[in-house]
Amino acid sequence: MASSTSNRLLGLILIIALLGAGGRTLWLWLDTPIERVSIRGDLHHVSARYLQQRLTPLIQGQTWLSVDLDQMRRGARAIPWIRDARVTRRWPNALTFELYEQRPVAWWNDDSLLNTEGNPFRAGPIRQVGDLPNLAGPRGSGPEVLAWFDQLKKTLSPLDVQITQLRLEARGAWRFQINDSFWVMVGRTDSDERILRFMTAWQRGLKKRADDIRYLDLRYPNGLAVAWHGQSAPVDDADNNAQ
Repeated sequence: MASSTSNRLLGLILIIALLGAGGRTLWLWLDTPIERVSIRGDLHHVSARYLQQRLTPLIQGQTWLSVDLDQMRRGARAIPWIRDARVTRRWPNALTFELYEQRPVAWWNDDSLLNTEGNPFRAGPIRQVGDLPNLAGPRGSGPEVLAWFDQLKKTLSPLDVQITQLRLEARGAWRFQINDSFWVMVGRTDSDERILRFMTAWQRGLKKRADDIRYLDLRYPNGLAVAWHGQSAPVDDADNNAQ
């Protein structure tokens, strides 16, 4: 009886050992170097060549079964212009990267771009992004600046002007540029009231002299000051003040 039990136990151990050895052999047979990478996604700005150049270092030395897909995803998301990524294996030795591109809505601090959530991302070598406004502000202020830009654009839409730049200074003061031409100094407080004052002055006749304006200063209790080209200091524009 004891001998029979021992034999059965020995047989079970041998089966487990053979399965383990076979499983390891199968794993080694399947775990071959990654030879092909496929890229999918609705990509408008970045090219497949650009992405392949940046994905290649991630997969060098990796094998098909052992590769950490989460690590691959994090590496892909670190590539400029990539908002999100999914990575899957494809038989027998390939990976597929499904990439989601950032949607740029503005330049940010001259060297980066803002996405639709107001988060900055590096532009990298991609510079052809269309006619986008230039926004700027302190670190972490992207959502606030983008939100105020959208609000300001809506407010000024009856004037048929283009806001080409908007900047939030470190101390909280706002200024924006009209038509790539002159700056409007808004300041830190009473921005809504000051913008309405600017609109009134513009519609009362300031628009006709737009080419002569160097900058406008709205930081006055009841009016605005205009700096004209050829003048060394701004002057109160009494005819266009909105009381």
